[in-house]
Amino acid sequence: MDTLFNSTKTNSRGIPEAPFVENVNDIIKEVNDFELVFNKFQERLSKYKFMQESKQNTIKQLKTRIPDIENTLKICKTLENRDKPVETHYQLNDTLFTKAVIESNENEDLKVGLWLGADVMLEYPVAEAIELLTNKLKDAKDSLEIAEEDAEFLRENITTMEVNCARLYNWDVEKRQELKKAQEGTEKLKI
Repeated sequence: MDTLFNSTKTNSRGIPEAPFVENVNDIIKEVNDFELVFNKFQERLSKYKFMQESKQNTIKQLKTRIPDIENTLKICKTLENRDKPVETHYQLNDTLFTKAVIESNENEDLKVGLWLGADVMLEYPVAEAIELLTNKLKDAKDSLEIAEEDAEFLRENITTMEVNCARLYNWDVEKRQELKKAQEGTEKLKI
């Protein structure tokens, strides 16, 4: 059974591929302990489900972050290309908005403040902010693609492990029924 779970097949990020059980009898004979085998499969299944939940959380966070980055990038590009004063509304707090006018002054290098997280904001010249946001957007989209690939890989492996567990369980039920019939047959012979 160790060879079954120590497969070298993994995805590109090292998540092991779920083994498919061709013959349940062979695996049980190798270990000679149904409970141990079944528990190993259940353990692997729960690991896959945990990883899938983690990937789903990552996907959710990235799908929230990407539009924020795109909006910020769009604003910075608007500021960079301004040739006349720009009038805008911005949020002061949850319920309070105000209007601002950003004057067009080509002699002055406009700076923007970007939230970096953990209550940290840094001021950047607009051109640097655009470069930083473009890189962050590319990284976020790449991360989203990878997380979605991993989630799909895990979904497939969860299905495989659920099928394996069902086959093991059915094998056990079948063996118990055979044992019960055999015991009933020996009892009839005694009578």
